Amino acid sequence: MSTAGTDFALAGGAVAAVPVAVHAEQSVASKRIVTAFGFWVFLLSDVVMFSAFFATYVVLVDATAGGPSGKDVFNLSAVALETACLLLSSFTCGMAGLGARARNNFMYYGNMIATFLLGAAFVLLEIRDFAGMVAQGAGPSRSAFLSAYFALVGCHGLHVSLGLLFLLTMIAQVYAKGYRADIRRRLLCFNLFWHTLDIIWVGIFTVVYLLGVAR
Repeated sequence: MSTAGTDFALAGGAVAAVPVAVHAEQSVASKRIVTAFGFWVFLLSDVVMFSAFFATYVVLVDATAGGPSGKDVFNLSAVALETACLLLSSFTCGMAGLGARARNNFMYYGNMIATFLLGAAFVLLEIRDFAGMVAQGAGPSRSAFLSAYFALVGCHGLHVSLGLLFLLTMIAQVYAKGYRADIRRRLLCFNLFWHTLDIIWVGIFTVVYLLGVAR
């Protein structure tokens, strides 16, 4: 009887303790799920927005109003260099994620810095292209085609610039707090954001630049 009572007491204690542990675990899991879901919704909303910009550009690509078309103002050599910088930054970004997972400071910080430099080079090259077009009289107010072009490509460049700020924030957070689970989740969100921008740029490079010069 005493043994049974002890078992019952232990069982009762376990019953009392389990809900607290389960609740804490479920709370952490729920936070991870909400964070992941919210960020995927953000990425999908960005994809929808860029889809609208793409559709607008395709509709207005011939609306030059007697002004220059894509083959007159696009510099494929410069755009190819921009593309190389951004695609290479996608590789270094992925390597930084692996470095964080392995808790390797050299691999993480080295690749994050490389990603920042490549992303900054992309933005600077794009700004130089925009300035050159405006200097030639091919600014966004010249025609509907150029308005759609600057809206699409400029919006992507703005996203890359914000991504660079996101990147610096992640470097600072890892430096201050280490490779905690919540920091690694944020780093994963950054990786998803950066790779999404690369995918969108591949679409821009193909639809805007390659097809624009071919026309």
